[in-house]
Amino acid sequence: MTLVTSIAVAAPGVLVAALMISSCLQLLKNYAAARSMGVPIRIVPISPLNPFWALVDRRVLGFIRRRMPFSNNSFTKYNWRGWEVADRYESHQEMGDIWVLVTPFKNWVYVNDPNALLSLFKRGTEFPRPVFITEVLNVFGPNISTAEGARWKTQRRIATHCFNEQNNEIVWAESTRLASDMLKYWTSRPSIASSAEDLRTLSLLVLSRAGFGKSFDFKGHEEQASSNPSSNYKESLQTVLENLVLILGFGTKFLSNPWLPRKFRLVHEACAAFQTYMTNLYEEEKKAYKEGKLTDNNLMSLLIHASQQDSEESGSGSPGGLTESEIYGNMFAFNFAGHDTTSHTFTFALYFLASNPDIQDWISEEVCHVVGGKQPHEWDYRQVFPRLKRCLAVLYETLRLYTVVPPIKWTANESQELVVGGKTILLPPNSMIAPSYGSVQTDPRFWGPDSLTWKPSRWIKSNAPGLENEEFDLHTRGAFVSWSMGARDCPGKKLSQVEFVATMATLFRDWRVTPERKKGENLDAACKRVLNLIEADSGYVLLLQMLHPEKAPLVWTQK
Repeated sequence: MTLVTSIAVAAPGVLVAALMISSCLQLLKNYAAARSMGVPIRIVPISPLNPFWALVDRRVLGFIRRRMPFSNNSFTKYNWRGWEVADRYESHQEMGDIWVLVTPFKNWVYVNDPNALLSLFKRGTEFPRPVFITEVLNVFGPNISTAEGARWKTQRRIATHCFNEQNNEIVWAESTRLASDMLKYWTSRPSIASSAEDLRTLSLLVLSRAGFGKSFDFKGHEEQASSNPSSNYKESLQTVLENLVLILGFGTKFLSNPWLPRKFRLVHEACAAFQTYMTNLYEEEKKAYKEGKLTDNNLMSLLIHASQQDSEESGSGSPGGLTESEIYGNMFAFNFAGHDTTSHTFTFALYFLASNPDIQDWISEEVCHVVGGKQPHEWDYRQVFPRLKRCLAVLYETLRLYTVVPPIKWTANESQELVVGGKTILLPPNSMIAPSYGSVQTDPRFWGPDSLTWKPSRWIKSNAPGLENEEFDLHTRGAFVSWSMGARDCPGKKLSQVEFVATMATLFRDWRVTPERKKGENLDAACKRVLNLIEADSGYVLLLQMLHPEKAPLVWTQK
């Protein structure tokens, strides 16, 4: 064996050994930093941000739990995406309202104190968002999720002008129209196994209209014919959003390589087509702005007009407005944030409702009281939406138990103090701060002894009989973080609420949904089976979702 051959054979082993040594040294360094905090510590050998581990974590740990004794340890408990949902408040109940998870990359500080969380979100400069995690969203350009400093302030200021009541009216009208068509599709069949797919379609089409001014008719999963993903705007956007794992993992340029499978190249073609559609619309809206016209109150039009106006008001001395790349980047971020998050939340809510017939009656009572005999297309957004508090409660309660996108902060390059439970903790530099959404949103101290039960009525309070006297109850401030808080909260929060409430009101005013029963199964047993499916078969792909909702087909009947 020659020297060159020997080196070639030994190189992979040397590289692996070097990586393991480096990882161990970093783990020791992070452990020392964690000890300086004086809080409980748990240690895992692999970072949750390791992209290769993220692909196999659930499978590997599932195998370990099944085959090996003494597998109930920190590695199997905390070293997979989404463990917070399964753990709920158990770890905090054991270790207190703050503890730290030591990993080879960074330490993760988990906080379960509402007052500490309010302080954390309020001090945005001291506890910034870790944009090195979200920078993968720069697919079409920088955006509000990845920007920092002055550029973030500009993007946030302009985005605030876009998410307005005029756009919410569009969301409301489009949601009621599409939900009506989806309901016709669902009620025309004996059972529906494609509820999650159909809700993704509805979410996509609402975004198409609200985001870009493009309106399409709803087609159910079984009605959709395959088409070229670059053939039109809707198909390209749908392909982009449905293949985000590939796009965020490899980048659009890599996907264009001719030696890759055809599916990869089709995704690249869809990205290029979507870019072209955005470019054409950008040029049209710039021209309309110069002519003093606002063609539509969709997000793209509003973003361009707000950007042009901001640039003019800033003057030549300071760069105002957004660059063309930032406009494309933000439109992608709006679509990413508004599509998967909404559709997954819709799916969770629908299956919870299917398992709770009494809650369907509860929200139907409110809808009938508010809209009377009017059909969905006659419902006035400004009059109806604020009164549908029970429908909104379904959204909040679903997110309380299944937050699709948890917020994350970090200390950046400086130590920061945080008061937790009356005690001041010094958080070391480069510490990730994880608001414990799975815990703080289910802790019995804040939500009562039934905190693990899906119960939308907990969000409603009333001081007198009658639906008109009901008020929305936000409970303990800081104990609900699903839309984040502070300056970097979700700018599309109300848009998502409007879409959800409009859809739920349309679906459940006159119709009811139940799980399809198996042979010899009564309704109670079927409902319990679906609740077990939600709990046992939910996990992360890109975001938290029900992994196999098709295992529980649903049946719609008129009340």
